[in-house]
Amino acid sequence: MFDIGFWELGVIAVLGLIVLGPERLPGALRTVIGWIRSVRAMATNVKDEISQELHIHELQQNLKKAEQQGMDNLSPDLQRSVDELKSAAESVQRPYQADVSADRQAQQSATTPPQTKSPRDDG
Repeated sequence: MFDIGFWELGVIAVLGLIVLGPERLPGALRTVIGWIRSVRAMATNVKDEISQELHIHELQQNLKKAEQQGMDNLSPDLQRSVDELKSAAESVQRPYQADVSADRQAQQSATTPPQTKSPRDDG
């Protein structure tokens, strides 16, 4: 990442010891290491998100190509991309469909009064 050699690290350590003192130097090192870890984690997250977005963009381009060619005569790569997009769309919709069906059942049970027999019905 940085092109820092042994002598540069030695100079930084001596300056840190002089400026911070032996009591505060370990705490400062822990803080700096924590910052470095958080920056690395953010960089990894950004890299993963960018690669995911590029993959989605590639799938969208393949879908557009498939629409232009017609869905009948697709190359195997395009057919695989279309199938992958369909499965991704279905997996996204599944939780919402379950919620909608549960809401409909709850609404039907709330609007339908319970069926009870009255004395007039028997006789």
